Formats: sequence, structure tokens, C-alpha cells
Amino acid sequence: MDHTISQFDTDLQALRSAITAMAGLVEEQFMRSVAAVRDADLDRVAQVLTDEAEVNRMHIQIDLHCHQIIAKLQPIAVDLREIIAVLHMNNDLERIGDEAKKIAKKARELHGRSMPVSMERIDRMAIMVRDMLRSATDAFVTLDANACELLLARDKDVDKLRDELTGDLMSAMTNTPGTVSEGLAVVFVVQSLERVGDHAKNIGEYVVTVVNGVDPRHRRSVAKALARAQANEQAANKN
Repeated sequence: MDHTISQFDTDLQALRSAITAMAGLVEEQFMRSVAAVRDADLDRVAQVLTDEAEVNRMHIQIDLHCHQIIAKLQPIAVDLREIIAVLHMNNDLERIGDEAKKIAKKARELHGRSMPVSMERIDRMAIMVRDMLRSATDAFVTLDANACELLLARDKDVDKLRDELTGDLMSAMTNTPGTVSEGLAVVFVVQSLERVGDHAKNIGEYVVTVVNGVDPRHRRSVAKALARAQANEQAANKN
């Protein structure tokens, strides 16, 4: 039994190290893609696409490692929840890499063209999202379930900035039809930034599940369903 416990601890620590390393690479890939847009840097575009191959390799390796641990050591309770959280986190990180690749491809489309909105706000949104990813990764390392609430609040700020930027881009395209191509490319960049924030928020929610054994997304769904039922009941009583 001691050998099994020791092996499990070793495997779990290796898994934690692998997923945090992947998170670090994905963060670099993401910020390179934004820099490629800002600086019209095709070398960074090429680096992002190179990073994508490594992210995909790590994704497959971590997925395999998780399934091997489950099959060989049959973890239970919090240990099993952590491995399942790593599986989910692994998928979210891979999808962040996909969004970085999309942004890099838009940087290639925008190369040599004028931006229809200030890059300053896009940079600000990217930094907000990067900080969310860092906070989510730190929360996973320290198993800090309280970080989830802060991530939810930050996600709302990111959504607000996305809506503002999208509105301004639509106005710019309406007022200056010659900027439609560039405007649409930047809209897609903004959407990718927002999705990266969503994936970071997801990671924070997995931490809550590991620590508390409850998926906060289900709890919020139940709360919303109860609120709707109460509203419907009140409306029916008025009628």
C-alpha cells in the first residue's frame, strides 16, 4: 500500500508540473499572438504556429497520463476530482492555444493595414485575460477555491470591454465602409480574447469542484432555475 501511495504522489506531482508548464506555454503563445497584431510582426505569427504543435503534443501527453493514473491506481474522492480537473483544464488550455492561433492568423491578415480602433484597449483586454489565466493557474496550484469569485468578476469586466470594442468596430465599419475587412478581422480578435477569458474562468471553477466537491456551474444553474420559477409564479399570481 505504501508503494502505491508513493507512486500515486509521484505521478500526481508530475501531472501538476506538466499542466502548469502547459499553462505557461499557452500564456506565452497567447501574448505573442496579441503582440503580432499590435506590432504587425510576422515572425511572432510563425512562433505562435510553432508553439501550437508543442501545445498539442503536451495536450495528448497529459491526457494519456491522466487516464493511466486512473486505470492503474484507481484514485478516489479529492484525488480523483483533481485528476478529472486536470483533464478538463488540459482541454481548456488546448483551446486557448487554438484561440491564440486564430489571433495570429488575423495578425497576418491585418499586416500592413491600419487598425480601425486603438490598439490600447485591445492590449488592455489581453492583459486582463492574461491575468485571469495566471490567477486560475495559481488557484489550481494552491487549490484556492476563493479565486473563482474574483475570476467571475473579472470575466464580467472582459465581457463589458468586448461589447464596447465590438460596438465601436461596428460603428467604424458603418461610417467607413472601406474599413470593413480590417474591422471584421479585429472583431474576431476581440472574440478570441473573450473566449480565452472564459477558459480561464472554467479553470477556476474546476478548482472549486476539487476543493468542495461541488460544480459551481451546476449550483448557479439551479439558482437561476429557482429564480425563474419564482418569477413565473409571481407573474401567475398577478394574473
